[in-house]
Amino acid sequence: MEIKKIKAAFKKFEDLKILVIGDVMIDSYIWGTVERISPEAPVPIVNIHNQERRLGGAANVALNIKAMGATPILCSVIGDDNRKEDFIELLTEENLSDIGILIDQSRITTVKTRIISDRQHLLRVDEEIDFPLSPEIEQLFDQQISELITTGNIDAIVFQDYDKGSITSTLIRSIVQSANQADIPTLADPKYRNFLEYEKVSLFKPNFREFIRGLTVNCAKSDYARIYDISRTFLHEQQGISIVLLTLSELGVFISTHEGYYHIPSEIRDVADVSGAGDTVISLASLCLAAGLNTEYIATISNLAGGLVCEKVGVVPVDRQELLDECIQVFGK
Repeated sequence: MEIKKIKAAFKKFEDLKILVIGDVMIDSYIWGTVERISPEAPVPIVNIHNQERRLGGAANVALNIKAMGATPILCSVIGDDNRKEDFIELLTEENLSDIGILIDQSRITTVKTRIISDRQHLLRVDEEIDFPLSPEIEQLFDQQISELITTGNIDAIVFQDYDKGSITSTLIRSIVQSANQADIPTLADPKYRNFLEYEKVSLFKPNFREFIRGLTVNCAKSDYARIYDISRTFLHEQQGISIVLLTLSELGVFISTHEGYYHIPSEIRDVADVSGAGDTVISLASLCLAAGLNTEYIATISNLAGGLVCEKVGVVPVDRQELLDECIQVFGK
């Protein structure tokens, strides 16, 4: 029965349309080898073998949703610069629409460049600005998103917040209100700036560090009863949040509602890179929630998906068949 339900859910994913709002970026990779140390400074010299660009941030959430067979609509603000063309080109290559992309002449397009040798990150270089949108751009962005909500037959809305400025407190309140009126579930993957702005979202997914810092509390990562007390008081009761999905890295995930909580341990993995795992978790959570699955299914499937992408180097979307196979194995026990 469990396996039949899982297969039906994966099939239902194909009919879903998810609106993804947040900070997008280009993930740039320089792959090479290190054979000697520089005579100019005690740093390695990397001989470059390959360079690659991928969609990152909220765009990686869109890629994960697309990889599961669903339809993502990506909404973000990028700069009016030469990187803008690179970003739009990457969207086109992935068959993702740019209908929700707004250009802001006062910004630059975020690029994160990682230098990797023998599956090890040596260095990351960030090109970005993170100030909030101007009131004028914020209003245009809000109007653009509201039109997509009204006309797009949206099944769920994801806020993917990296504190780069595309998401503002005013925007959050406006979109959550519109979504709740339309009975569309909302999910938030917060950072720090807007941590306490996501009132009345359906699902809130911080990682443990964000949880502790965002709420200014002290708690052991393995003290699930204490975590639940904090979640119930500050998030469920004060913020009106229905579901809290807390990622605990090597300890798995914690999920809670007003009624109680579950802890889902992680599977044993050969971890190569944790980059993008949070994107994958919120992507699967949005699909599971929109498909009507309960909290235990949401937590388990999202946890498996996040673990799978950690076995790959770099930011990559989850493989649908690999995830389905793992779900069948886990739920079939």
